[in-house]
Amino acid sequence: MRFFYIAGIAETCSTLSLYLIAVPLKYLGDNEILVTVIGPIHGFLWLLYIGLLALGLIRNKWNIRAVITGGFLSLLPGGPIWLERRMNQSDYLPNQVE
Repeated sequence: MRFFYIAGIAETCSTLSLYLIAVPLKYLGDNEILVTVIGPIHGFLWLLYIGLLALGLIRNKWNIRAVITGGFLSLLPGGPIWLERRMNQSDYLPNQVE
């Protein structure tokens, strides 16, 4: 679960850096070097995040609602962080046996 949290934060940071720094520099400053660097990193982190959602569904028996919500929220800046904060609610995860 901790790696999922870290991946969510990294994916959010890459999304924000792409949207707020790289893309404006590409279109306003006519310099696309940051898009060519940050874009593939963001793509890798997004695929990692989606893969971890699928792994959580298969291995940890996460609720399908959490996985679908996580997939949707991965498209929004800050969505993975929002989801991770709600993952401890009973609606999202099965009962944990200690």
